[in-house]
Amino acid sequence: MTGGITSPDAGWRQADRGPATQRKGRKRKRGGGRKNAEMAMVDDVEFTSYYGRQIVKTPVWKSPDVPLYLFLGGAAGSSSILAAIADLTDRPTLTKVGRYTAGAGSLLSVVALVHDLGRPERFLHMLRVFKLTSPLSVGTYILSPFSAAAAGTAAVELLGWFPRLKRFGGVVSAIFGGPLATYTGVLLANTAVPSWHVAYKQLPYVFGGSAMAAGGGIAMIFVPVDEAGPARKMAVAGAAIELAVVHKVENDHGILSEPFHEGRPGTFMQAAKTATAAGAGLAVLAGRTRLGAIASGTLLAAGSLLTRFGVFEAGIASTKDPKYVVIPQRERLAAGTNEHASTITR
Repeated sequence: MTGGITSPDAGWRQADRGPATQRKGRKRKRGGGRKNAEMAMVDDVEFTSYYGRQIVKTPVWKSPDVPLYLFLGGAAGSSSILAAIADLTDRPTLTKVGRYTAGAGSLLSVVALVHDLGRPERFLHMLRVFKLTSPLSVGTYILSPFSAAAAGTAAVELLGWFPRLKRFGGVVSAIFGGPLATYTGVLLANTAVPSWHVAYKQLPYVFGGSAMAAGGGIAMIFVPVDEAGPARKMAVAGAAIELAVVHKVENDHGILSEPFHEGRPGTFMQAAKTATAAGAGLAVLAGRTRLGAIASGTLLAAGSLLTRFGVFEAGIASTKDPKYVVIPQRERLAAGTNEHASTITR
């Protein structure tokens, strides 16, 4: 009776049981097995997604443009904060490296963003409106002044001009550095992408910790160990935050945590955790030696980059299977029904 529309590749797909499957069976109405009890003559079929089509549209954001934008912006933001700290504590080499990293990272992140948008004028159009309720709009107004201040500071640092202007630009970029490192987590969580949206409480902390690990790690590579103390501390603290919060993302959200463990995203996430943990451990044990600092800094920066790719790919994967939309909806519906029933019985 319903086989014509539920046969393989010819009808509805059950999101939680794979393509073109159905649950069949004839139901008896309650009657204790009496002779005259009615029998359901229609197969018990549960419909979800027509022809296996997606329920949520996959974002048009491209890889590697967007993951690189996420990484470069985070590294630049934390580096600007590190440079300001170094300037106040009289660490000239760390100050220069932090400013150069912030300036280069800000420019490259804008390049990655514009390349993803397709045309440069699209980025300029984003500046036409400021909406506090839109993470994308707010993020544009974080990225723009940060990039101007960080790139300008790096330029005058390189040329050796206007020492007071250098310090002023460094302070301005440091003020916007923290929001730049974390707003992208809010941006992803504000979408309808299932595995991003469900982790809205954790993603800003994941990206913030990852940015600290990247900024500190990059500084450890280029700064002499006697000046790199703040960089080591930032890198190790960021790695600890990242690993702790990623663990919650991967385990606290039921089926929506699944994409972080499987396939390409799972490979990225596992590699990221391994590199970050190894880099943090090496920074603690051997970060005060030149070779140890270079090795641990490289691992921490690589772990941060891989985290961005893993989170991005996991979100994309969660849009392509209807079960990541349907099953959580059913669970929320069941939870709401149970809560309503318990309220009535009180």
